[in-house]
Amino acid sequence: MIEAKHISKWFDGQQILFDINATFEAGKTNLIIGRSGSGKTVFMKCLIGLHTPEEGDILYDGRKFRDLDLSKKRQLRAEIGMLFQGSALFDNETVMGNVMFPLKMFSPLTRHEQIERAKFCIERVGLVDADNKYPSEISGGMQKRVAIARAIALNPRYLFCDEPNSGLDPQTSILIDELLSDITHEYNITTIINTHDMNSVLGIGESIVYINKGHCGWIGDDHSIYKSTNEDLNDFVFASKLFRQVKSYLESK
Repeated sequence: MIEAKHISKWFDGQQILFDINATFEAGKTNLIIGRSGSGKTVFMKCLIGLHTPEEGDILYDGRKFRDLDLSKKRQLRAEIGMLFQGSALFDNETVMGNVMFPLKMFSPLTRHEQIERAKFCIERVGLVDADNKYPSEISGGMQKRVAIARAIALNPRYLFCDEPNSGLDPQTSILIDELLSDITHEYNITTIINTHDMNSVLGIGESIVYINKGHCGWIGDDHSIYKSTNEDLNDFVFASKLFRQVKSYLESK
């Protein structure tokens, strides 16, 4: 579990985040949503520790991040998996090489054990006969799967995903969502996903935090979001005609 308590953040004298409180539970897909420029990316970077909030605290299973010394922060970072928006794979490394990278950097496993762990993660994300291929030789969806395999290689307790469906077609996006959801439940990971994808929100949003102009505008799940009376949230989520029709249909039931 990750807790954000009274998080406020400034840049160059301008306040970006205002007293945000949120709890992200283990074994759930926790989503952060909001318009571009709303502050959700800054909020996620505060959660990860890339930004230090001027006010408030981030707690990882009760461990206050700002109070940890360098050694304990390094230990905590080894418990964190990251899935970047553009996959961020190494072009000159094979699929196996990419998944092996965090194991070489942080794992105490032997070389043989690292290889076996990497193979397991590659198979877990559904990639077959791709170990020796380079990123340029596989599709965008497969690249995203490689990035997920790399993110879970160290068996993380916490998984952060920045726009995991960016650039993917709708069908592939659903497959990535389902994979992230399955891994989250299977390994009881605290998964936090920063997304614009409303299909993800309505499909796997077990816990949703809506950031609006730097404030926490709403907290709920994929069921209660249909019944929300928050006008800003409704304007954001149901901007498309299709989602407005779905909301109207459910409200009529």
